[in-house]
Parts: sequence; structure tokens; C-alpha cells
Amino acid sequence: MRLTNQIRKSLSGYMENLEDEITIVLQTGEHQKRNDLVSFLNDVCNTSEKLRFKEQDMGQKLKSPITFFLEKNNIDSGICFSGIPGGHEFNSFILSILQLGGSDLKLDSGIRSMIADINEKLNFEIFISLDCHICPDVVQSLNKFAIINDNISCEMIDGGLFPDKVEERGVQGVPTIFLNGEFLSSGRTNISKILNKLKEKNSKISSEEKIHLPLQDTVIIGGGPAGISSAIYTARKGLKVTLVSENIGGQVKETLGIENLISVIETTGEKLTGNMHSHLKEHDVTIKEHLRVENIEIGANKSVMLSSGEIINTKTIIIATGANWRELGVPGEKENLGNGVAYCPHCDGPFFKGKDVAVVGGGNSGIEAALDLSGIVNNVTVLEFMPDLKADKILIDKALEKENIEILTNVEIKKILSDAGKVSGMEYVDKELNLKKVIYLQGVFVQIGLVPNSQFLKGIVNLTSYGEIVVNNLGETSEKGIYACGDVTTIPYKQIITSMGDGAKTALSVSEYLMKT
Repeated sequence: MRLTNQIRKSLSGYMENLEDEITIVLQTGEHQKRNDLVSFLNDVCNTSEKLRFKEQDMGQKLKSPITFFLEKNNIDSGICFSGIPGGHEFNSFILSILQLGGSDLKLDSGIRSMIADINEKLNFEIFISLDCHICPDVVQSLNKFAIINDNISCEMIDGGLFPDKVEERGVQGVPTIFLNGEFLSSGRTNISKILNKLKEKNSKISSEEKIHLPLQDTVIIGGGPAGISSAIYTARKGLKVTLVSENIGGQVKETLGIENLISVIETTGEKLTGNMHSHLKEHDVTIKEHLRVENIEIGANKSVMLSSGEIINTKTIIIATGANWRELGVPGEKENLGNGVAYCPHCDGPFFKGKDVAVVGGGNSGIEAALDLSGIVNNVTVLEFMPDLKADKILIDKALEKENIEILTNVEIKKILSDAGKVSGMEYVDKELNLKKVIYLQGVFVQIGLVPNSQFLKGIVNLTSYGEIVVNNLGETSEKGIYACGDVTTIPYKQIITSMGDGAKTALSVSEYLMKT
């Protein structure tokens, strides 16, 4: 991979902000991709006088001749890359240099404190694919851990260049994280979830209770279209606003193509998330990213406790936590997550090249997944519970034109089968014939809708049997002063554009409520 003149020029501008000398140390040896990597690293280093490149025999410290790490002022930073960080990981590599060299990590002080206080050795390995658009978030997050705390190291591993490691670890999805050699997680994650998993493993992470902010007019929980829309509208009214979110963008960030946002002919989830975030930062909103709400205390004023231990007192709350992928809830699903069971065809599809897979769900997301996978895998079988597909006709017609897409309707999934720790098939019932059948395959992609992120609200506001927050036409919940909007609520038609509108409407309701009270 060689850098274009335009990229070199851009990098030279960014590298002017380096405060410290950064050295890239590459393991010596022979590898068919090594010359490409050496050229790439030299190109990057030529963009700044504060960047150095050297080749050195590091013995057992580094995995291979295409493994390198970063030093800051001749001290190992703990940040390591195995492979050529091109594609989506190019930004991860460049950001690691800039942030190690003094650029702002853009992390809340509470999060920084939690990471800095970890006093045990943590070695993270992240298996990635250069085609995966969610992998960089994980790599960049864990690189920040290594920059903040000398006890922590982080290694990006390109699964495509280390098939033996992929086979040895049983990796079938990305990003997959190993901690100190043991599996930690697979699929999309974020700093908040990683810290929570470390707590579950009894890592000593402090979360001392503290209050830093003055009384807020409203705290918005959730950073998707509904939450960001609410934040902008309440800030425009001159209110004191804090937005708490595990990750800005929410489900939108995972969407590749968006063609139904009126006035925007076509965009991607990543671009839309970036635009929403930029718009949000134009307003006076306190943003608490990478944090979860642990508890809410109700009363005339409300108290919101964050995973960092911080407590925010507020007059009102707007819940905009959205939804997550719905699970099948059958035997073999959770047990094979990352070993053949997946929820993101765009990220994990390349691992099933030439294999047979199934997509469960006949809605738009299911048929879109089948179409995407049809260009990679050998055969795709779509299984839909209802007698008819729920997807738009234009998508169904495209699927029917594909020779390697088979569609089964009126079926019920009973079990996901596995052999030697990997998915080998799926058991289902043909409901019309009342016959149990087995289909043999290597991958199952679940696309059956969403589950509201409302678990932490049980006993606080009224929820439906599906977990949706019950709201009226003003976004009011059963608890005075607590509002809700977007996909987490009972509003019909879970769409980006309806969530944005619902967020704006709810913000105006909150503003009116505060004026009256």
C-alpha cells in the first residue's frame, strides 16, 4: 500500500501537532507482505521529522515479520499492529500516532480516571478485517486504554494475514477481542461495555460517586437520531442540557446505505453519525460519551448515576436509548456467537466466503443481508417465520433474481447445530407440513428486528410486554418529568427520520413543561 500525494500532504498537516518523538519498530524477518509494509511505514514516517522507523529483532515479543509497535520517546507504548493497517484501519494507525504524540483523546474525565486506575496487566488482542467498518472503533478505543495506562497493551491482528491464528482461536467474526489470551467478546462493542466486562472479571476499576455538574434542566440518555435531535432542540431553547451515551450514533452507525432520509438522496450510517455529532457540538450541550446510566432516582428533581460513579441532578429526563438486535432465543445461538452465529453481515460476511449460510428474517434487513452475502458465499437460505416476506417488493424481486438465494417461508427455527465448536446446521419446522427439517450450513445471520434498550427502566416508567416505553403524543411517560422518544418507545414505524422528528417534538414538550413549572 503506497500513499497518494494528497494523503501525504494531509498527513504532514496532521503530524505538525506531534509533541513527542514517535518510533515505529518493525520485527525483522521474511514475509511475502513485508516489503509492502516497509514501504507503507516509510511513507508515513516521511511526513514528519518527529517520526522514526527502525527494524529490530524483538525475539518472542512480536508475532511475525509484519508485526510492529509504537515507541514514545524510546518507551514502548503498548500499541501494536500485526499486519498492514490499511482500509478502515488506516485511521486507527494514524490516530494512534497522533494521540500518542499528544493529541486530545476526547474522553470524559471520569472514563480516563477509571482506565488510569487499573493496576493489573491487561493484554488485549483484537482480530479484525480490513473490510469491517466497526472494527476501527474497537481498535481505537483499546489504543486509548494503552495510552492512558502503562499496564495495558493492545494489538490489532489482521485475520486475513494470520489464518493460522484465526483457526487456532476459532475466530469466525470480527472484531473479536481476547484478553490475556482468553476470549472476551465478539462483535460491536465500546469503551463502556469493555469496562463493564472488566468489572465482571473482577478487575479493580473504581467508580467513586461524585457530582461535577450544576443542576441540569434535562439529561438526555441516548446518542442516536432521537437523542441528538432532542439535545439540539433543548439547547436551542437555552436549557442546561447533558447527553449521556455509550456511543454516539447508536444503531445508525451500523447502517451502510441510507436512501430514505428526505432531502439526502444517499448517505451511509457512518457519514450521518458524523454529521449528527458535528451538529450536536455546535450547541451548548455537555456530552458524556462511553458511559452507561446505572440508576435513576425519581422525585421533584431526578438523579442520574453514571457507570463512572458521577451523579447528575436534573429537573427532567429524556430517554432515547433506541434498540438492539433481537435474538432468536433458541439453543445454540448464544453458545455459537462468533463461531458461526452473527448479526452483522457486512462485518462477518467475508469469513464465510464460498460457504453456505442462512439469514433468519424476511424483512428489509434480512433480504438486504441475503443480497449482500450472495456475492460472497456459495449459497444463502432466507428463513421467514410468517407465510409471506415482509420486505419491500423491490428487494424481494432482486433476491428472486439471484440463483444462489433460496427463500423459505412459514418456518420456525428450533435449534442451531454445531460441531467441534462451530456452526454446522440449523433445525427448523415447516409449519405448513408440520415437519421437522435440518439444513446444513456454516453460518447463521440473525436479522429479525430490534429489542428496546429499556431494561434499566423497569419499575420507573410503564413498559409494554415488548419492553417499549409507553408514551403519549407529547412523549410523556407514566412518571412526571421523564420523557421518551425514538425506537425505545411505543411510536410506530422505527425509522431514522421518525426518530429525529420524535426527538424534536419531545424536546419541545420538555421546554414547555419547564416553562410552566
